[in-house]
Amino acid sequence: MTNSDAQQLKTLGLAVVNTELEAVSALRDRIGDAFVTACRYFLQCEGRIVVIGMGKSGHIAGKIAATLASTGSPAFFVHPGEASHGDLGMITNKDVVLALSNSGETSEILTILPIIKRLGIPLVAMTGKPQSTLAKSANAHIDVSATKEACPLGLAPTSSTTVALVMGDALAIALLETHGFTAEDFALSHPGGNLGRRLLLRISDIMHTGERIPKVSNNALLSEALVEMTDKGLGMTAITSNKDDTIGIFTDGDLRRVLAQSVDVHTTMMADVMTTDYKTAHPNMLAAEVLELMQRHKINGLLIIDDNKQLVGAINMHDLLRAGVV
Repeated sequence: MTNSDAQQLKTLGLAVVNTELEAVSALRDRIGDAFVTACRYFLQCEGRIVVIGMGKSGHIAGKIAATLASTGSPAFFVHPGEASHGDLGMITNKDVVLALSNSGETSEILTILPIIKRLGIPLVAMTGKPQSTLAKSANAHIDVSATKEACPLGLAPTSSTTVALVMGDALAIALLETHGFTAEDFALSHPGGNLGRRLLLRISDIMHTGERIPKVSNNALLSEALVEMTDKGLGMTAITSNKDDTIGIFTDGDLRRVLAQSVDVHTTMMADVMTTDYKTAHPNMLAAEVLELMQRHKINGLLIIDDNKQLVGAINMHDLLRAGVV
């Protein structure tokens, strides 16, 4: 491939991006009364939002349905071609239908319009033709027209599908905010993978407990603390009083500072070198919250203290890494 060929490919790619950017920018003027009306129908829906579309619009409809469902607005996709062969039974009189068709004249969708009307349920349409049959039949019509497809032949759905997808996202997020949908709500529908781990995992699920918690008495020698830190492998140890209350912490960082002062590890008491002003976490905190706390204060380990001020666990950055939180 020559340099001129490479430049030509870049030019073609940039032209597509610019064309679609212009199409998306035009949506700013279309977030109006029809958008609000559509949102009201969705918010008042006692059933589910049924999203339909054919061909490329069908792929976009499927993605919009998935986004709605994962952000607090129960929704599912129905293929309009299958709907007239039995799948219409999936739609109830408590639902709202969201129909996507760039032309507004997709025959498979128009075929089932009488059934939707007979059910007496709201119909929201997203089309590129405000004067189309589908647009005129809808209770609310949102204009998602694109003046030009990015395809140089003007045939392949490109700008039009991008515009529909963006408008679908706008609807979903507007509904999310109005519902008061939270990060924890989002996590409940995304329990798998890194997202679920970050939003659902609590520190009590991964912290070291019982005999795995490094701790020594304040009367212990520094050498004893080093043995405990080595055995438990967390890069720190809790320091406890004679009553077993946690009164301090000693970390790898503290060790480096102490050794720089030529302290004798065999004669120095932990009470003399421990850190008494230290951060802790509660076992009910989300692992993601603990990660943020550790990063903000630039520390690699934390002691976990319960409501009774008792030491119940310990954790370090490696534990968060292993759990997939980082």
